[in-house]
Amino acid sequence: MALHAFCVLVNMIMAIAHQAYGSGRGSVGLVSGFIDPPTVGICSTSVIIHGYKCQEIDVKTQDGFILNMQRIPEGRAGGGDTKRQPVLIQHGVLVDGMTWLLNPPEQNLPLILADKGFDVWIANARGTRYSCRHTSLQPYEPGTLIALASFSEGLLVDKLKSAVLLSPIAYLGHMNSALDVAAAKAFVEITTLFGMAEFNPKGEPVTNFLRALCDYPGVDCYDLLTSISGKNCCLNASTVDLFLKNEPQSTSTKNMVHLAQTVRDGVLAKYNYGNPDFNMMHYGEAKPPIYNLSNIPHDLPIFISYGGQDALSDVRDVELLLDSLKFHDVDKLTIQYIKDYAHADFIMGVNAKDIVYNQVVSFFNHQH
Repeated sequence: MALHAFCVLVNMIMAIAHQAYGSGRGSVGLVSGFIDPPTVGICSTSVIIHGYKCQEIDVKTQDGFILNMQRIPEGRAGGGDTKRQPVLIQHGVLVDGMTWLLNPPEQNLPLILADKGFDVWIANARGTRYSCRHTSLQPYEPGTLIALASFSEGLLVDKLKSAVLLSPIAYLGHMNSALDVAAAKAFVEITTLFGMAEFNPKGEPVTNFLRALCDYPGVDCYDLLTSISGKNCCLNASTVDLFLKNEPQSTSTKNMVHLAQTVRDGVLAKYNYGNPDFNMMHYGEAKPPIYNLSNIPHDLPIFISYGGQDALSDVRDVELLLDSLKFHDVDKLTIQYIKDYAHADFIMGVNAKDIVYNQVVSFFNHQH
């Protein structure tokens, strides 16, 4: 049975079980053995306390990185069909799985899906060195970008029944977040000073770099969430406070460089190593190949939801993505546009359940 993955920010976990946890499950290597949830972690702090079962597991990627994952196997009622469709939820860059568990149960997507009979997996990087690593593609794109890039090269599509992309990141040429634009302009040069593989926003020298960005025109670091994601309509203060206590998280420096290249070059291409010989070694070409999103299989069911106030996933960039999908089967592509939503509203909005999540559940049920 093909894996039904939720690509919100979807990452192909090319994982094999950590040898301490036994045999693998399925073609992506999710393990069949679990450890009891620790006293500190997403399961104990955000899931079990609401009456749900939750399992913690570490998986090891083929290139040796350990990812932490959580599984919510059923709703609070328990029982039911043991062959529930699995849904993989993957976070985006600098945001780990905690983000998906900020809202109360009645507004929380993983718990909504569990109550609706789905077997929910949450891919998380808390406690690991990097997030969003991808082992079969040279770039280390986050979230929706890794899904789109993979689909365009025929990867993952044989393991999916459908994909959901919320506030999708593909093209970034119109990104209007002052902080992100300033970072993209400065990042490729400044990374030569870091000398690090890990980009840790909470540690030096990255914090010094970010402080310097606060002096750029239009950047308001006193309202960091708005500076990054746009003018969100539907957040409450307690949710934002909790978010800022836990985020942002670490990622690969290469990941950030690649995003900066995408902004600056205006195209969606693989990682540019900055040297024609290095590019030739990795790609067989002097310049990194461009992802052709029109190659995404036209019969893959896709749900895309985007917002009119999103400073990261600008409407004009989403329209470029949709233009790449103009030959997609009409009955396989569902588009939702929310005029007042910015980037963070999709995962933390107080009305996200009614506006977005219920539509996601309906989409899943329609496909199966």
